[in-house]
Amino acid sequence: MALDPRTPVVVGAGQAMTPPDAGLEPAERPEPLDLMVMALRAAAEDCDGVAPGGAAPAGTALVRRADSIRVVVPLGWRAVNPALLVASRLGFAEGDEPAELMLSAIGGNAPQALMHDACLAISRGDRDVVLVTGAEAMYARALARRQPAGAALSWASQPVEATPPPVPFGLDKPGATDLEMQRGVLLPVHAYPLFENALRAANGWTLEEHAARIGSLWSRFSQVAAANPHAWIRTPRPPHDIVTAGPDNRMVSFPYPKLCTANMQVDQGAGYIVCSVGAARAAGVPEERWVFPLSGADAHDHWFISHRAELHRSPAIRLAGAAALGLAGLHVDDVASIDLYSCFPVVVQMAAAELGLAVDDPARPLTLTGGLTFGGGPGNNYTSHGIARAVAAVRAEPGSAALVTGLGWYATKHSIGTYASRPPAHCGSEPFAWRDVQPEVDGLPQCRVDAEAAGPVRVETYTVTFDRDGAAERGILACRTADGSRAWANVSDPDDLAQLCAEEGVGRGGVLAADGTLSLD
Repeated sequence: MALDPRTPVVVGAGQAMTPPDAGLEPAERPEPLDLMVMALRAAAEDCDGVAPGGAAPAGTALVRRADSIRVVVPLGWRAVNPALLVASRLGFAEGDEPAELMLSAIGGNAPQALMHDACLAISRGDRDVVLVTGAEAMYARALARRQPAGAALSWASQPVEATPPPVPFGLDKPGATDLEMQRGVLLPVHAYPLFENALRAANGWTLEEHAARIGSLWSRFSQVAAANPHAWIRTPRPPHDIVTAGPDNRMVSFPYPKLCTANMQVDQGAGYIVCSVGAARAAGVPEERWVFPLSGADAHDHWFISHRAELHRSPAIRLAGAAALGLAGLHVDDVASIDLYSCFPVVVQMAAAELGLAVDDPARPLTLTGGLTFGGGPGNNYTSHGIARAVAAVRAEPGSAALVTGLGWYATKHSIGTYASRPPAHCGSEPFAWRDVQPEVDGLPQCRVDAEAAGPVRVETYTVTFDRDGAAERGILACRTADGSRAWANVSDPDDLAQLCAEEGVGRGGVLAADGTLSLD
């Protein structure tokens, strides 16, 4: 069967990084815009398979033909329309920029979701060449703050009123309810430990067994990062060092020390070029450089943590993963290369369980980068790095397939895609297969929330937060009332906080006061 010229192919993927030991002053380090452009130029070189700085006629031709530039929204840099700045840096004249300049909503699912949207637009004939990029320079920001007098960072900016707005992409709304935030769920580092401790209790692991599992999983991720030239931390870490709190690995939120959390203080960028087969041929991209996005699926779990029936599960990952694999004609065992979103260990464990993957298979690690701790966690753009590594892995093993997941907010938004070196089997009917499984997720049971609960409750899951000096600050607890409703609570008693970190707290009883204070039995 002839290949439909509207079939989307990833022809280039690039990464950019300024390592911490580059010997540059904060103001000398590339800003996010620089890193985005560097990543796209590397992606153009990747189209031709040339070394950095080499002539890349095919990649250059595709960049010039781009009719869409899409930017994953940065967290550490604000601009009205970053894609417009990227276009200017790439050589587009004012007024002659690509027709579509897009900016994503917040969420680590964005790079993969943007891939799906680009592939669908290419399949419909609405777009021909799409550039996607994102970057953060949080390390440069932190370095500047540590300077005795501070260091001015003169990063690119745009006049608000005179700059045309970008095309928005994605669902953008708060990740937590007012009640959740009142009880302390303000950042990912407050939410994910809740899932982690719920997972431990559901599996019946002791605190010691649980820590050993986390340490082993993250140690394997650190070994992958050690072999990744674009990873931020390339020193393998033994399991014990990862889960043991100390001066260089302070406890953040039980059970997570710093080495179990996403490392956002990085200067990293990544991007990719996806185009139609017709555009790839016209530009002269060698067919051995083509990687086919076979399929994708997107959904979000019940948006707020409070409403999820089980806090150690993700039905959206299960349903989206099954849809993506099914559309591609793959079983999970057919996938050779996998990159699961990995801001915290629990996300990897949850996704592996929902997708039917072993977490400890030495022949098939669950990361291609080393994860957000060791590979690097550049804000919302991590998954662009996962895609770049997946593209390289598929090319290196012709006939193989890869699976990449992206995740946003508090294990809320999910995007899953498959890639292969072969054309999609469904190319006779549609060049790219995608499914929105949201209706199936929305049909699942939700937990009732009692915002005014008072009286006897049972602890469903919890975490204890710590200050930068290593002192326990507050316990954040999800509880169940006698009628099964979910309630939120806080604990501040030092003895109770210490006990929650030393003994299993899930299942303990207590009395909840109207102000949210919990007195544990």
